[in-house]
Amino acid sequence: MVDGQVVKLSAQQKLCLRWVEEGKSSWEIGVILSISPNTVDFHIKNVMRKLEVSSRIQAAIKARRLKLLD
Repeated sequence: MVDGQVVKLSAQQKLCLRWVEEGKSSWEIGVILSISPNTVDFHIKNVMRKLEVSSRIQAAIKARRLKLLD
């Protein structure tokens, strides 16, 4: 929950965040998932907005803490 609201992440958002946790760049994640780096950035930015954080690392940590990646 973020500010009292339940946060839901799409399958693609979760996949991107799991690779962010591994330290992969948008380009590397794009190659792994067969999508463009811009699409990776789109998913990660949406997660950052949903979780109200300002970096991709914070998003991965917060998502893990909220058990959104389990």
